[in-house]
Amino acid sequence: MSRTTRRSSSLLRAAAVTGIAAFTLTACGSGSGSTSAGSGSGEVKVGLITKTDTNPFFVKMKEGAEKAAKAEGVQLMTAAGKFDGDNAGQVTAVENMVASGVKGILITPSDSKAIVPAIEKARAKGVLVIALDTPTEPQSAVDALFATDNLKAGELIGEYAKAAMKGKTAKIAALDLAPGVSVGVQRHNGFLKGFGATDKDVACAQDTGGDQSKGQTAMENCLQKEPGINVVYTINEPAALGAYTALKAKGREKDVLIVSVDGGCTGTRAVKEGKIAATSQQYPLKMAAEGVKAVVSYAKDGKKASGYTDTGVTLISDKAQDGVTSKDTAYGLENCWG
Repeated sequence: MSRTTRRSSSLLRAAAVTGIAAFTLTACGSGSGSTSAGSGSGEVKVGLITKTDTNPFFVKMKEGAEKAAKAEGVQLMTAAGKFDGDNAGQVTAVENMVASGVKGILITPSDSKAIVPAIEKARAKGVLVIALDTPTEPQSAVDALFATDNLKAGELIGEYAKAAMKGKTAKIAALDLAPGVSVGVQRHNGFLKGFGATDKDVACAQDTGGDQSKGQTAMENCLQKEPGINVVYTINEPAALGAYTALKAKGREKDVLIVSVDGGCTGTRAVKEGKIAATSQQYPLKMAAEGVKAVVSYAKDGKKASGYTDTGVTLISDKAQDGVTSKDTAYGLENCWG
């Protein structure tokens, strides 16, 4: 997940020297790895660091933060890794934001464990740190977590898939994220729980990095290993659409059930078109907006947000199943992102 990052010439020079992504505070609209929004007074600065800056999920998250920062009259800095997994870039962003005097940092960790030392240093200097979407390991490494209940998101599509199979024997393919990434693990485990299965029941498991082309390759590999696959769990909708492309090439797109998580507009339209049977929709704009408000509250009264705040998840499908609560794609398209 990511969004487009525009860098100023000074940032490009800094990146060339350091060899990794550099992040600096810039004036609103000037463009770079970081931007500001709101009053520009500098009285309260809030940082937002995402995994990347090209995925629609993080684009919407940034929009939510910008809107909230403007409404609250505070300055927003934004930064992102150069790719999903760029922990070094995120560490640099944390350090630069702390040096610039942010009151709080909102972060979607690329590496839930490796980012912890940088977060600990920021908190030691009085910076409120809130994880968005992806928990750190341990979760207590941050002051608070605002995120989808990813285990529940997986459970919802697992329950849906089980009901949709109507007693037929399932041959499951799991198109996962990457080893050890908490979001991927939670969604995968949630799906199995909802379906009433275990990893022993998975005929083929492949990592996709949440990428559409890798999802297609993973599905092709799974079909070679087990041609009779009839249920496909995917970490997100790009991976789901990659799986659909591979299945369509084999003439199997009508008889294989694909379920996913995210609820982006492209993915929700794919549900409406019948390419994906169901998806669990999450709300990145809400995560970011609530995060900004929490930092503003901390700046005003010193009260830190704490614990876990569930920002919601909704099962979206146009083919409702008995015993499984869902909403149709009309609702999904009204609330999608991207």
